[in-house]
Amino acid sequence: MRMTYLFDPLCGWCYGAGPALERLARTDGITLQLAPTGLFAGENARSLDASFAAYAWQNDQRIARLTGQPFSEAYRSRVLGAVGGMFDSAPATLGIVAVALTEPAGELAALKALQHARYVEGRDNAERAVVCEILSEAGFAAASLRVRSPDADLLGAYRRRIDAARSDMSGLGASGVPALVVGEGAARRLLPGSVLFAGPEALARELRAA
Repeated sequence: MRMTYLFDPLCGWCYGAGPALERLARTDGITLQLAPTGLFAGENARSLDASFAAYAWQNDQRIARLTGQPFSEAYRSRVLGAVGGMFDSAPATLGIVAVALTEPAGELAALKALQHARYVEGRDNAERAVVCEILSEAGFAAASLRVRSPDADLLGAYRRRIDAARSDMSGLGASGVPALVVGEGAARRLLPGSVLFAGPEALARELRAA
């Protein structure tokens, strides 16, 4: 069974869905494909102000209570506290695409490393230099080098991945991320995003019904 995961690396709910995503990746018979949507990337980026930071932190605390995923004080002070900076997922997304080109089996590990660096270590992965450091530390040296000096192949792959994910969102009626698409071709269908936070049994039921 093929499953497509629609996400953005700067989405707190996508970070909260991490444990469920890892269970899916370990499940026999499931092929998991990551589909970065660019929800907060490039033209969809925004500047970080005090109002948005307060809103994000409040939302993050809700995610933490629901999922058990940690959001550290280092993240609150160094990332959300960097008022005037950018909330832009393009660098982290570019890093994931670079890993897909250099070590395809490492995409999920790269996503986890980028999320952990942001939400636990308090490192701003909206900066390309930081993304390069994180990838290198996580064992993705070739991807790190490509992100440091993006070439046409990497930038083209980045654009194609985002365009394909946005097409899926539009065609299947996904209103946001995270979201799961099950199946292939005309049989593809969208699972409710809430299933990623409903526990292993609820997720298993949805998969059996797919």
